[in-house]
Amino acid sequence: MLLNRLWIGLFVVAFITASIKLLGFGDTQVFKSIVDAMFDSSKTAFELALFLTGALCLWMGVMQIGEKGGALHYLTRAVSPLFEKLFPEIPKNHPAVGAMMMNFSANMLGLDNAATPLGLKAMNQLQELNPEKEKASNAQIMFLVLNTSGLTIIPVSILAYRMAAGSESPADVFLPILLTTFFSSMGGLLFVSIRQKINLLHPVILAYLGTTTVVVGSLIATVIYFPEYTEVISNVGGNVLLFGIVTTFILLAVRSKINVYETFIDGAKGGFDVAIKIIPFLVAILVAVAVFRASGAMELLFSGIREAAIFMGVKCLAFVDALPTAFMKPFSGTAARGMMMDVYANSGVDSFAGRLASVFQGSTETTFYVLSVYFGSVGIKNTRYAAGAGLFADFTGIIAAILLTSIFFTCL
Repeated sequence: MLLNRLWIGLFVVAFITASIKLLGFGDTQVFKSIVDAMFDSSKTAFELALFLTGALCLWMGVMQIGEKGGALHYLTRAVSPLFEKLFPEIPKNHPAVGAMMMNFSANMLGLDNAATPLGLKAMNQLQELNPEKEKASNAQIMFLVLNTSGLTIIPVSILAYRMAAGSESPADVFLPILLTTFFSSMGGLLFVSIRQKINLLHPVILAYLGTTTVVVGSLIATVIYFPEYTEVISNVGGNVLLFGIVTTFILLAVRSKINVYETFIDGAKGGFDVAIKIIPFLVAILVAVAVFRASGAMELLFSGIREAAIFMGVKCLAFVDALPTAFMKPFSGTAARGMMMDVYANSGVDSFAGRLASVFQGSTETTFYVLSVYFGSVGIKNTRYAAGAGLFADFTGIIAAILLTSIFFTCL
């Protein structure tokens, strides 16, 4: 399994690198740094799970209201024709479809904390349909790859970070993020469709994908021709839409004569149980990355990339400064966010590297984090080709991010 090999590889490379630094260069502190990083990252994993508990309780409660009030039923009917083709294993009008759509919607708005509990709800419902409980089903793999490809229409959180960092134009990365996530999602969909022998040329799939392309194109055109509305669309639109969804769920539940408060409490109770289940998986991922970084292996990796770029005659090397964000994002959104903020501090939030780091953070997803947490929440050990498909989508997004950022901004 790719995730198992990668996890082992991070430790082995870290040990080899640290040994060379100790024996060859006399760095007597390197192993202490590694051990300290192990303990610190395990503490971070627990704190992250604790922080996530509140969000899990909130959104699982909201999802319960939506399910009992009938909102998810309407949403399911709207996307059923497409999902019947992409997820042939899921019965028609199954509640998992609505949960998946809510998860995708939260990702489109760039609302990570909202997307995770919604995705865990969907994963549990998909697990009920899974005949082999310790092996990922085709439907679960398709769902997670589309999730990790991270199609983002309104990157609310990225714009907030850029604004807090003092950007003169926080929303100028809006279009690169939008376009990059579109290509990343298409890459992930293509990979899984080939593996699962899904015909993407079916008229129903073409109709939905075509409509999505038109919507994305229209949004791009609006921002290009009416740039004064960019920040309004990005900062206000996403939050208004999200709270509007919550309010709609509540009103539909009232119409159905559901006790909204008690329904919310019943759904929220499951948030704590899920948070406890994912702690071991978070510890595993974050500790491995922390060890790799503390050993100095990560620094060597990007120094090598820089030298390779120089050898190939690449004139603009600023993209290398943003690569740590892209490298960390598949493992941890928090760690990648820290890398992005580090780029802001060292290169400037409105520098080419700062903008590229923003696009990386806003357009790629925490692949291994998602795989660990989502599969861990339902006890799946054999993830099949999910990691490879997610990484392919990430790689597509990274290449698209570099090219698109180079088109939109001057690399200095």
